[in-house]
Amino acid sequence: IHAPNHPRLQALAAADWPADAAAAATVVAELIRFLSDADVANRDWAAFLLAQSPADGPEVRAALQRAAADSSLMVRGEAVLGLARRDRALAFPHVQAALALDEVSAALFEAAGLCAHPALIADLEEWARPSANRLADMAATEALMACRA
Repeated sequence: IHAPNHPRLQALAAADWPADAAAAATVVAELIRFLSDADVANRDWAAFLLAQSPADGPEVRAALQRAAADSSLMVRGEAVLGLARRDRALAFPHVQAALALDEVSAALFEAAGLCAHPALIADLEEWARPSANRLADMAATEALMACRA
């Protein structure tokens, strides 16, 4: 993952999540705005930071759902993972659709594991086959085991 190009995102990436509710709301609003940035590295970091944050609510979930349709594989993966951390049922259709694509991010496999739905098993079996990317194979295998459990 490339470092964010915007100085404000660099500062947010280096900082702890604000304990103050008003400050946290300001950060959430900033991250949601960055999800529409023209720079993919900024969108990716915004999706990552929002997905990792404790923030939740209709505006956060709606922003993550929009980002789940981003043109960038990495942004989509982080957004879907953020959804899965908040609401597995909301994330499930995004995970299922993404697993049918030709390329998947590690964050998407993590989201699939969180969803742990038997309907994902067939696609995950394909992704878990040995490939040149052993880390992706392991992530897919972990998700597959979660879905089989």
